[in-house]
Amino acid sequence: MPHQLKVEAARRSIANNDFENVQNYAKEIYDDLLRPVINGTGVLIHTNLGRSPLKAAKDQYGGARYSTLEFDLPNGRRGSRAKKVGNLIAGYIEAESAIVVNNGAAAILLVLSALASNRPILISRGELVEIGGGFRIPDVLKASGAQLIEVGTTNKTRLKDYESTSSELESPGILKVHASNYKITGFTESVTIEQLKSLGLEVFFDIGSGLLDQTAPWLGWPTPAWLKNEPGAKQALKSGADIITFSGDKLMGGPQAGIIAGSKDLVARCADHPLYRAMRPGNLVLEALQETIFTYLDNRADTLPIWRMAKIKPETLKLRAEEIGIGKPISLFGTPGGGSLPGEKIESYGIAIHGDCTRQLRNLDLPIIARMEGPNTVIDLRTVDPMDDQHIKSALCKVFETNGN
Repeated sequence: MPHQLKVEAARRSIANNDFENVQNYAKEIYDDLLRPVINGTGVLIHTNLGRSPLKAAKDQYGGARYSTLEFDLPNGRRGSRAKKVGNLIAGYIEAESAIVVNNGAAAILLVLSALASNRPILISRGELVEIGGGFRIPDVLKASGAQLIEVGTTNKTRLKDYESTSSELESPGILKVHASNYKITGFTESVTIEQLKSLGLEVFFDIGSGLLDQTAPWLGWPTPAWLKNEPGAKQALKSGADIITFSGDKLMGGPQAGIIAGSKDLVARCADHPLYRAMRPGNLVLEALQETIFTYLDNRADTLPIWRMAKIKPETLKLRAEEIGIGKPISLFGTPGGGSLPGEKIESYGIAIHGDCTRQLRNLDLPIIARMEGPNTVIDLRTVDPMDDQHIKSALCKVFETNGN
């Protein structure tokens, strides 16, 4: 740790008259820092662990480096940060234009503030959702200045609900929100984007999880069952959505970011809105997002950690569990997680250790985040990089030795 943090640990021990345990105070400070961990939970998009795992950054030139964040190289003048990465994303998903903001929530707020302020916005009662951190769609609509108009019921909303309500309003728009973190089953009905566009109104669609292409060609054929109901950015735009919003750090597999894509004129109005300056990301996020979209443009999306982990066969994971040789190899079910694809499971394999060892594993220099299943501590290898298998083995050896197993 930096010297000043060690000084802080010493001060805490002096204040508590606890000089012998100064190292414990240092560890308290250290544990509050941003640190790498091994995700053994089996949750691919783990909100608490940074959502999608990222590749390590590379600089082919080495040394300190600036970037062309807002610089136009050909003309030697100030450029636009909105264009560079946004244009790459727009090209891949076949949108007229796209811009990037801090996160998915910011994307929705900016779209509504720029395009729906003082306008009635129709939304199905079944889509008035709350996502993580108490972020509620009705509150966002209110903050943006839009007028919330509820249509349909919680479980059934039909086209005629939108049609009859919109006919009584002046310049209404429609907000559709994908059920990315919940699922309504049974006696249900909803309206497609194609049907909504038949009303001749502007349609804004929050697809949520950021799957760029519903066919997921980087996973091979057929598309996995756990992705079958997830809307793709390409398909949402082809269906007629005027604007779509989605996260960069879920199924896209990049850094935390929010993407606004669609009609050139509407995206430009978002970029011109005063809130955009407060919501735009910095250099590090945009560089990481650019590297992410490069993998899609180069047909290398299967090399992104999120997709590499997702496509590993359970038999391969079983072999790794057997090679680690500590604990009991066990068949498991992982999950996409991170507010994405609720209820979906992915076959997996991992290691089970009798008893609750989760705290011991978290206290390692490189912590391992495991989960409990019944009386066992479980490490799901689907979300563990193979390069970390040796660390898993060493850690489990220490746990067994400490516990007298």
